Amino acid sequence: MIKEDFITLDKLCSLYKVKMSFFSDLNEIGLIDIFTIERTQCIHQDKIIDIEKMIRIHHDLNVNIEGIDIVFNLLQKIEDLQNELMIVKNRLH
Repeated sequence: MIKEDFITLDKLCSLYKVKMSFFSDLNEIGLIDIFTIERTQCIHQDKIIDIEKMIRIHHDLNVNIEGIDIVFNLLQKIEDLQNELMIVKNRLH
């Protein structure tokens, strides 16, 4: 793991004005993976877009952690179905 590819949770909490428990809860239900690098909890930078979506859903729509899990599972299913539809369309052509 390259340290530069990770962002500390402390920095994210400060930047997005959320509590550390928010990230712990997301980690517990499997929406994010928290890594410990040099005794500091971090998240891979590739997950920032998803984290920003989760924070917006949580703050703007007042959705709890379990609701965020449901929303992201549904979004993943939609994406999978769109990909499958694209494959089928390509086969027909």
